[in-house]
Amino acid sequence: MPLKLTVIGTGYLGATHAAAMAELGFEVLGLDIDPAKIDALSRGEVPIYEPGLEELLARHVSGVAGSSGRLRFTTSWEEVAEFGDVHFVCVNTPQKQGEYACDMSHVDSAFARLAPHLRRPALVVGKSTVPVGSAARLAALLRELAPAGEDAELAWNPEFLREGFAVEDTLRPDRIVVGVRSERAESLLREVYAAPLAEGTPFVVTDYPTAELVKTAANAFLATKISFINAMAEVCEAADGDVAKLAEAIGHDDRIGRKFLRAGIGFGGGCLPKDIRAFMARAGELGADQALTFLREVDSVNMRRRTHMVEMAREAVGGGFLGQRIAVLGATFKPDSDDVRDSPALNVAGQIQLQGGQVTVYDPKGMDNARRLFPTLGYAPSALEAVRGADIVLHLTEWREFRDLDPAALAEVARRQSILDGRNALDPALWRKAGWTYRAMGRPTA
Repeated sequence: MPLKLTVIGTGYLGATHAAAMAELGFEVLGLDIDPAKIDALSRGEVPIYEPGLEELLARHVSGVAGSSGRLRFTTSWEEVAEFGDVHFVCVNTPQKQGEYACDMSHVDSAFARLAPHLRRPALVVGKSTVPVGSAARLAALLRELAPAGEDAELAWNPEFLREGFAVEDTLRPDRIVVGVRSERAESLLREVYAAPLAEGTPFVVTDYPTAELVKTAANAFLATKISFINAMAEVCEAADGDVAKLAEAIGHDDRIGRKFLRAGIGFGGGCLPKDIRAFMARAGELGADQALTFLREVDSVNMRRRTHMVEMAREAVGGGFLGQRIAVLGATFKPDSDDVRDSPALNVAGQIQLQGGQVTVYDPKGMDNARRLFPTLGYAPSALEAVRGADIVLHLTEWREFRDLDPAALAEVARRQSILDGRNALDPALWRKAGWTYRAMGRPTA
């Protein structure tokens, strides 16, 4: 009999994983405690913007015309336990309010509510990003609460999704990591991921702690690389160097590589900031806090970039924001997403508004989420309207739409032709040719 899969938690990770597993040919049942979310997903509607996800969902949701019918959604824990052979737990692990540590309440609740209904052999697979040591604790909880006892096993299978590429990353991952304690658990996961494994995706089998650490270590490394080039931008500004050329030169060294070496206003989103903070907190609990003290500086460099962009903008408009109109291009923390969690762009916009600036924001996909988070900012229906009458333009999210803008057309509607490129993604020569004063972090002014 083919395996039946369930996905618990249908947010960004869960909705993508459920649709991708249906695409791989499995019958899938998704669960969420939010009935409105379940109703929307059951109609084939995605609560988030992620390229390709809505089409993937529509191909498989039961009841949608022309779909395979392999994917259904429910709010019933009993139905999920009865249906599934393998249960993927994909709930959120946010940062605790007022602390660095990770909030495990959603994960703990999911395990506590699922386990009492597991009456037959089942594999529960954690995909959420959790503090190391969580899997061992949750495995014991499963054994204790599940009527199936030892037959209710746990595996840890961290996700490595990049927002904007989540569908591709699930169907064709660059690696699959599984933390297991039995050959049966490994065998079941090899069956689940048979299609990508057949295409050559590496399959890394580890113990629980290593599987938990892989995700946090990967995010800590990426954050470090981004903050490194941003620290070099600070040095370049002091020394009158060009951080873009510096990044190009060191990127040719294949030990370093070119990726994540674009200086700018730093990283944000729902993963990197909270994951490196939770990693530091957990290392402290384990008595290994000295190993990760460098991450405090990584975090500090990152947050400093936002403040520096505000200072650059203040200087560019003559020393104060009062009475100045500021156009902000970008609201999401990265392009090809509608995610505004811990967005550097919105953080900068909010700081400028608090200092008296009249801020107008435009983003291709993040406007609704931005309005909910920052309702007092101004919002425009297009980049052109955001720039109309502006004293300065801030480019803060590197959408392709912004790279393709016509600087000459924008120059006609702006009050002053001054742009700050917070992502080092625009062509300085093109903007200067159209009469703009172009500045970017860590680069010469001319």
